[in-house]
Amino acid sequence: MQVRKSELLPLPVREDDVVLGLSSSGVHSNGFSLVRKIVKVTNSDYDSKPPFESNHPSLVEALLEPTRIYVKSLMKLLKTSSSQGKVRAFAHITGGGLTENIPRVLDKSVNCCLNLGSWKLLPVFEWIRKSKLVSDTEMLRTFNCGIGMVVIVSKDYVDEATKLLQSEGETVYKIGVCRKGEGKVSYSGSL
Repeated sequence: MQVRKSELLPLPVREDDVVLGLSSSGVHSNGFSLVRKIVKVTNSDYDSKPPFESNHPSLVEALLEPTRIYVKSLMKLLKTSSSQGKVRAFAHITGGGLTENIPRVLDKSVNCCLNLGSWKLLPVFEWIRKSKLVSDTEMLRTFNCGIGMVVIVSKDYVDEATKLLQSEGETVYKIGVCRKGEGKVSYSGSL
């Protein structure tokens, strides 16, 4: 398969583009130094039942939930003819969380404005938040907070992209919009 240079991602992200978030499966192997500290300070036991809702019998198994892989869903999205030029960028939310990974795909002329109440915080992140050892700012900089992949699309492609990604088994949230700015992430609300 040959790709034209003009189709390589990221494409320029524009004002009013929409930020879709694909649900993560858990911590995705980022922020474990902080997680270990929280386990210690909260006197949690790795071998005991998780102190949050989980299908895993132990805390260690819940924390080590395998990372979700998004390749098949994203490739399906890119291979639809209607996506040409409408899928602007992908940001895999790894070390650096939402606030450090998203700016890597933004132009210096736009900001990504996230609405923190627009997606379901996974129980593991609720547990971390309730520990009161980590501020929302630190959580957003360290963890994926339940969003493992960000897909930025043109505003006229939101519904079609969402339906296609959902048909591939993804849980999709509309988590923000792009506005004029300096290539940064801003947010409103709280986790």
